[in-house]
Amino acid sequence: MSVWGHTADGVAVPIYTLTSGQIEVRVAAYGAKLVSVRTPDRNGKMADVVLGYDHLEDYLNDNDTHFGSIVGRFGNRIAKGRFSIDGEAYQVPQNNGTSALHGGPMGFDRYVWQAREVPGGIEFTHVSPDGDMGFPGTLTAKAKYTLSGNTLRVDYTATTDKATVVNLTNHAYFNLRGDDQGDILGELLQLNADQMTPVDANLIPTGELAPVAGTPFDFRKPTVVGERIGDHNEQLELGGGYDHNFVVNDQAGTLRLAAIMADPASGRTMTVETTEPGVQFYTGNFLMGNFTGRHGIKYGKRTGFCLETQHYPDSPNQPSFPSTLLKPGATLQSTTTFAFGTTK
Repeated sequence: MSVWGHTADGVAVPIYTLTSGQIEVRVAAYGAKLVSVRTPDRNGKMADVVLGYDHLEDYLNDNDTHFGSIVGRFGNRIAKGRFSIDGEAYQVPQNNGTSALHGGPMGFDRYVWQAREVPGGIEFTHVSPDGDMGFPGTLTAKAKYTLSGNTLRVDYTATTDKATVVNLTNHAYFNLRGDDQGDILGELLQLNADQMTPVDANLIPTGELAPVAGTPFDFRKPTVVGERIGDHNEQLELGGGYDHNFVVNDQAGTLRLAAIMADPASGRTMTVETTEPGVQFYTGNFLMGNFTGRHGIKYGKRTGFCLETQHYPDSPNQPSFPSTLLKPGATLQSTTTFAFGTTK
């Protein structure tokens, strides 16, 4: 552990390095961020496959990308920032058009989490008070990163003293060629998903579970990310590319395959497994080169992809979706793993 820097109000931010002999991971207490993942290509050459910055100040000045953060209290979008629990209405600030995104303008990624070392990794804790960004209940959220061999595991837990809604996820952007190697359109994606949730013009799900078969959203077999991203398809046009939730096959609550991404150029692969019901595949459509990352590279459009394992967007307003309601006495538990490897 070392002190990476300090926030504007003087709070120290520790950063931790986890090594396994195969890969190296850096995580920081500000936003419980995944700052770096260094992993070898097929020839053993190491590169960072996570977009981000070398300096804390750059994260403090970036209110837009959520690079590497644990986002909450509710990751993804809530329509009009409104929802009800037991007949009582709640309002979260609308910070993405008419929607609340990633918990509002002061989401969990804008705080320094408490950190403690655990076997094989680090556990971060954040206590969100009752009424924080309009959400009810004092929520205690934990995100534990552990590294074993080639696999990074993220375990989430949360408890509350009043009924609330929760959707925690990690918002890392990956580029398996390396974070300074241009766009991700040549990478191969396989998604274990027969269905996705179509969205409206505000990127809010319509409530439908639509089959991916015969559409540009069919990644059930490995498919080049950029092959159909420019197709004349209403959903792609609404998202400016892929920015959609996919319904992960098989039983939610069990750790199962969500996605495999492979980069033919470097040979690097990343396999994602999760207990969550969905995964948001996002192709960095809103990266505009406004932020300069490592190596002096400006991260432009589609230079990183996200595979955010989570509940479906706007779940509090969609009764047919898996529930994100957390009640006192219950504990939210969720696990996602990222396994890094190579192919010839």
